[in-house]
Amino acid sequence: QVRLEESGGGSVQAGGSLALSCAASGNRYSSMTVTCMAWFRQDPGKEREMVARVDRDGTRKYAEFVKDRFTVSKDGARRILRLQMNNVKPDDSAMYYCAAYNSGSWCSDRDPPYWGQGTQVTVSS
Repeated sequence: QVRLEESGGGSVQAGGSLALSCAASGNRYSSMTVTCMAWFRQDPGKEREMVARVDRDGTRKYAEFVKDRFTVSKDGARRILRLQMNNVKPDDSAMYYCAAYNSGSWCSDRDPPYWGQGTQVTVSS
């Protein structure tokens, strides 16, 4: 199976910044550069929601509530998915998960088959 490992979570003051990374490993992918990868988040009492994703062709999509604040990028050569979080808000507090689709797959609203363990982000007001 593909392994996804998130890092970079922690505590930050509202208005501050935080950078998350997701390292992908394993031999199930021919190339991570041609696969949709995404960031999701979930806080207790809330539904899981998509934060940002990079599609098979490199195009990016963001949830409305993070537009102009977060930036997602993918380093295909090193198989790393990043999420730069700027001007964070208390509502951004959640467990953030890295996810990936099968090799060659386009992004969709279906749940990705591969998930990391998550990294906690806590924003204090």
